[in-house]
Formats: sequence, C-alpha cells, structure tokens
Amino acid sequence: MPQYVGVVGPGSDAGPTDRARAREVGRLLATRGAVVLTGGLGGVMAAAADGASTAGGLSVGMLPGSDRRAGNASTVLLPTGLGELRNALLVHAADGIVAVGGSWGTLSEIALARRTGVPVVCLGGWSVLAADGTPVPIESAATAEDAVDRILAQIAASIP
Repeated sequence: MPQYVGVVGPGSDAGPTDRARAREVGRLLATRGAVVLTGGLGGVMAAAADGASTAGGLSVGMLPGSDRRAGNASTVLLPTGLGELRNALLVHAADGIVAVGGSWGTLSEIALARRTGVPVVCLGGWSVLAADGTPVPIESAATAEDAVDRILAQIAASIP
C-alpha cells in the first residue's frame, strides 16, 4: 500500500525557492511510490502536484471551496467546502507531512499533525517556541531529498 504524504506550505505568497523545493519533494515522493496530498491551490501546493505529475505520480488536492475549477493540476481534486478546516482533513488523511516554507495555514497543519501524532518534517519555514521560550523540537531537513528520506523513514517507523 502506498504512503500518503501531505506537502503543505504557502499558496500565492510562496517564493521561488519554496516552489522549487516543493516541486522536487513532489517529484521524489512520486518516484518512491507515494501519493502526494496538498491543499489543491497555488504556490507550494501546485508545485508539489506538478512535481508528482512529472514523475508519473498521483496527487490529490483537497480544496477549501466547492469549485473544482479553482484547483491546481492535481490528478484528483476534491472540493471540500470546509475552508481552512480542510487543513485538518488533509493532516488526518496523510501518513506524514512535509512542510515547505511557512504561512499561517502551514503552521496550523504542523500543529495539527504534531497534536495527532502524524510525522512532520519541515523544509525551511517555521520554528516554534514553547510558552516558556524553549524551542519545540520539530524535525527539519536541509534539502528536498533529505525531507523525503526523513518523512518516509518516520512513516515506516510508525507502522506497527
């Protein structure tokens, strides 16, 4: 059975570095047989779906709205009608999450994943401090290949 890996990050505000990293993460996940899950819109989400597509892989975009035409070029587009609440759906549907870059939506997905025990690897983006000012340990990666290696290893380790 394939792993389902969410690739999350900024939408329209994503910079060229985040988009390039997300495209490579999507491509690498697809070459390793994973299904790529995204929020179905632009920026990091579109880049990850594009990367999966170039490798012949499957990507699923979970759209916040009800109009499938608003989505990116994911293989499958699912209009949830849930707005930002679709972030929780994406996290719960994923075996692991790769966060590329940072936005408020990305931070919510990282938090939901951590809270529910879904493995997370960050490639750029957020670092989080606890209320007492100490860093919250979130696994980070230096490259797209490192992120994919780390998330797939975490997923494998969490399978009983």
